Amino acid sequence: MIGRIAGIILHRAQDQVLIDVRGVGYIVHVSERTAANLPPAGQATALYTELLVREDLLQLFGFPTLLEKEWHRLLTSVQGVGAKVALAMLGTLGPEGLARALALGDWSALRKAPGVGPKLAQRVAMELKDKAPAVMAMGGNLTVDPGPLPEPSAEVIEAPVARTAPPAPSSAQATADALSALGNLGYAPSEAASAVAEAAAREPQAATAALIRAALRLLAPKE
Repeated sequence: MIGRIAGIILHRAQDQVLIDVRGVGYIVHVSERTAANLPPAGQATALYTELLVREDLLQLFGFPTLLEKEWHRLLTSVQGVGAKVALAMLGTLGPEGLARALALGDWSALRKAPGVGPKLAQRVAMELKDKAPAVMAMGGNLTVDPGPLPEPSAEVIEAPVARTAPPAPSSAQATADALSALGNLGYAPSEAASAVAEAAAREPQAATAALIRAALRLLAPKE
């Protein structure tokens, strides 16, 4: 199993990247979100990878963090969700947006991803609503980057591609800590995840304490 790729980018496309690792080029399929934030050709990069093995096909899928890799695995556990469809969901919503959609059972958000129709979106939301909290709870423990990079090479076979600004810092750790706190207070994982997801949607950059307070307000009995 190939779990990590680190090398020099030789070619970038919208949905894949060719990475040279000591003379061997690996094609790694990535989401558009990941592709947009990779360095230009000629520079070093590292990605966590998942190897898809079929009788007539070998494909590598790449992720900037282990947390995204876990979300991808969870999505592909649903019947009808292939590796590329799962990648499209991650690319469209991002890990935080995906976590929020699954925790809230918001299938309409999942429909925004290319190739995801209403029936599939509803199936994913229904099947993963109770499983999403476990991945959310992993939080910051899996948001680490893929580690040290090799030295860039002077040889570049393609002109650099325009690069978008890097994404904002992940709120995964605050989410995980808030879930843990609510669990300690006796709330079920599914209801805690829904409240935290809704609170995070209202204030994406909220610190842990603020997230817990907001979630508790949402969980309070309605008069």
